[in-house]
Order: sequence, then C-alpha cells, then structure tokens
Amino acid sequence: MARIASREEAGRRVFAVVGELNIYSAAQLKDELVALLDSHGQLEVDLGSVDDFDSTGVQLLLMFKREAQRRGGCVTYTRHSERVREALDLLNLVAELGDPLVIPLESGEVRP
Repeated sequence: MARIASREEAGRRVFAVVGELNIYSAAQLKDELVALLDSHGQLEVDLGSVDDFDSTGVQLLLMFKREAQRRGGCVTYTRHSERVREALDLLNLVAELGDPLVIPLESGEVRP
C-alpha cells in the first residue's frame, strides 16, 4: 500500500511517496498529490522510499509535474530510489523530469 508522508526539513515541507508507485496505487496517489497542489505551490517530493515503480508511476510523475506547471507552481523530485532511477534511465526520462538526479556511491566504490 502506498502513502504520502510529510516532514519538515531545513525549514521546508517535504512530501515522501512511501511504498509502491505503480498501477495499483496511481489513482489514490494522483488524488492525494493533486490535493497538495491546492495548498502548496512549490512541492518537493521525496522518492527515496518508492519500492515498486512501473510505467504508470512514470506517467503519474510526468502528469503531476506538468499539472503543477500549468497551475503556476513547481514540483521537484528528490532522493530517487534505485527502482525509480533504473526506470527513468531505461526510458531516457531523467532530462524530461528536469530534476537533479543524485546517484549515491555504493559502499566501498571509489570514483575518480
């Protein structure tokens, strides 16, 4: 079951999608996310706790970002989980979502 959690972080409100972001949860999450647009013009959505992600989840992220822009607001996606990163990379949508995608180093991995 998916849910949206809210937390205060460095003086800003962050909304986290927890659980699945797929065909089974999309309708419920869409309603909840759109309702957040009514009360917050600028939204940060933490995707770090998304553990199941499919093409319906991708469509929801794209729709939500476009809806926020249509309303004059802004949505930023942060802390993308590995599942989300893999799907966005596979579909070549990292640039389309326009958010900085930070990929954490695996433990013990060294980069030049």
